[in-house]
Amino acid sequence: MSGVAGEPGGLSAADRRDQAGEERDHAGDERELVDERRDLAEDKRDRVEGERDQAAVERDRTADARVQAAVERVAQEDRDDQAAGVSPAVETRDMVGRPRRDAADERDQIADRRDEVGDQRDLAGDQRDRVASERDRTGGRRDLAGDQRDAAGDQRDRAGDERDQAANERDRIGDERDRAGQRRDQAGELRDEAADVRDHAGDERDRTGDERDRASDERDRVREEFEASMSREIPKDALDRSMLARRDAATDRRRASQDRQSGASERGKAELDRQTALVDRGEGAAQRLQASADREASAMGRESAVLDALTGVYRRGPGLAELEREIGRAKRARQPLVVAFFDVDHLKVVNDSHGHVAGDRMLQQVVNAIRGAVRSFDLIIRYGGDEFVCAFPGITAADVTKRVATVNAALLAASEPGSVTVGLAELTTDDSCDDLIERADANLYRAREQRRASPPR
Repeated sequence: MSGVAGEPGGLSAADRRDQAGEERDHAGDERELVDERRDLAEDKRDRVEGERDQAAVERDRTADARVQAAVERVAQEDRDDQAAGVSPAVETRDMVGRPRRDAADERDQIADRRDEVGDQRDLAGDQRDRVASERDRTGGRRDLAGDQRDAAGDQRDRAGDERDQAANERDRIGDERDRAGQRRDQAGELRDEAADVRDHAGDERDRTGDERDRASDERDRVREEFEASMSREIPKDALDRSMLARRDAATDRRRASQDRQSGASERGKAELDRQTALVDRGEGAAQRLQASADREASAMGRESAVLDALTGVYRRGPGLAELEREIGRAKRARQPLVVAFFDVDHLKVVNDSHGHVAGDRMLQQVVNAIRGAVRSFDLIIRYGGDEFVCAFPGITAADVTKRVATVNAALLAASEPGSVTVGLAELTTDDSCDDLIERADANLYRAREQRRASPPR
């Protein structure tokens, strides 16, 4: 197991990253303090060794002085013996000088050993310095990787917010296009109604023109009958009436022609209104299609903001919101609800030994195994880096235990074997979302401790 404790439900991703950064800074300070203490200890050891070397040199000088004094004393004794006529005591001097030479040789050997020990200490100090430098470089690389992960997390959060804003903007534009399409449909309907009114007015003018034509024809017929029946001279008043009837007939014909022209104009305007209405309807349909495309893009954007990019399950924030709704439904319906808290075992070891690509494959493999154990409507949330939370509505903890047991079986049989540790918690009346997850997390750690305490089979 990776050893990462369950995160408190109230901490956001940014808060967790800040806390991890503070922990890295604290670890770096501790490393620097240890290095300083190590340097001080090395300096102290060097001073002690230097003092010892100085004392040894001083002892060598004292021994050399003693030997020189002994040699001079023997030489003086030889001179005194020669002056007194006594032969020098050469053998005695050799016997006295031999232990001194042996002592000098031993001192040389001790000095050589001391030099060898000093060289070994220097080599050990250099090795310690190299190890400390490598540790510092490793710590620096880890700090840099942590900063990069934090920056990537911040960038993902910003990208998610931007996708949400873009989705909201697309929804707003889609709604406006729908409203514009509806307005164009209404305008087209109004134009169709106006066209119908103009057609009706044109028909009325045509009827009026026809009636005027018939009236003119009737006047002409009456006038012609009147003139044909008069074989004698036409009286002036009758002639005036005939002329007046002709003018009235001509006037009626002109009005009938104007009515027919007005009717044709109204029909032309009605046809234009109908064409404009058709264009408006086409634009309305196009805008509705664009609004539908915007909504689809908005749905895709929201999905990418809701789902974890690596595993395809719910991200923590949206997933916990869904879990809140599941808890509310279970309480209203008085149905059981079980939460399973999964922690991927040894993910950090996989990352450190084989790289983060192998760790990502392990996470995807775990999610596939979980999907194989849950139902299609069961909720799966990526709660942390190596932690997943699943919700099982409508079944008991005993049923869930059987289901999650298949997860480890599938992982053990995989091409890259792995395992998970699981803790379960069943919903009670007073549970909040945080209470339920916290209890499942505590049961997970209890299961892990029990597994560690159990003797290996």
